[in-house]
Amino acid sequence: MPRGRPPRLPAAQKEIVAYFEALSRKVFTYGEIVNILLQQQREWRLPANITVDKFLRFLTESTPMHVVSVEPVGAISYRTITLYVWANASPYAVAAAITPKAYLSHGTAVFIHGLTDQLPHTICVSREQSQQHFSREDTLEQENIDNAFRKPERLSNLSFSYESARFVLLQGKNTGRLEVGAIEWNQERLPVTKLERTLIDITVRPAYAGGVYQVLEAYRRAQPEVSAATLLATLKKLGYIYPYHQAIGFYMQRAGYSPQQYERLRGLGLNYDFYLAHDLRDTAYDSEWRLHYPKGF
Repeated sequence: MPRGRPPRLPAAQKEIVAYFEALSRKVFTYGEIVNILLQQQREWRLPANITVDKFLRFLTESTPMHVVSVEPVGAISYRTITLYVWANASPYAVAAAITPKAYLSHGTAVFIHGLTDQLPHTICVSREQSQQHFSREDTLEQENIDNAFRKPERLSNLSFSYESARFVLLQGKNTGRLEVGAIEWNQERLPVTKLERTLIDITVRPAYAGGVYQVLEAYRRAQPEVSAATLLATLKKLGYIYPYHQAIGFYMQRAGYSPQQYERLRGLGLNYDFYLAHDLRDTAYDSEWRLHYPKGF
């Protein structure tokens, strides 16, 4: 950005500050700042010849707006991400802005929903792929399940650093942002998976929630608020080929849910032996849910 003296906009400064203070979001991309300028220029009575760069200099030198950089970690094909942050936005708000239509998920959603007291070491951000990236097979065989779950869980290599935080970008199946909403958290409005979607996500990818013991604790804490009907409907819409309903039912039973809350999951079928997580070494077997799980769990 060209340097120099920022434009003097004393008449509009209070209005501009009030505008950004009133917004529920506090982190913006360059393009979003451009759109705000185009939409508000006349109302703020800004000079017709003001450029985006001059407006940004005014924001960063005369208001609480400041520029931050989110740096890619490792050998990934991403450039440094530049964002514009109003006042003291949290790392969670910054993480949710690193790519369009992203939302906080997995262990980060567990924390925001108050299902754990542990601060997440890594902030999980999900971005959905376009529909054509995914295909579903019509048949499932026990041998394929066994082979898949003997291997370690595949983890994303799309990592970023911001101040002392680490972000990981998860590229998930296209769901149309199913059961994603905005949650008021510490005076910020954050895009986060809702409670039932969060429980499903961490069942599918327990490594992003700290492992199966942390997943079970999240189920325990969520129990008073969970809608079994919403959970079941969401699971069906997600359309997983693997029988994750067996793991969900197992977690619910272990976490002390009533049979009325988890028995409908049996109706989805118990046709295969399944696994609570990938790469389990010393296991026990629950014949009721046909599920392998860590011994002593």
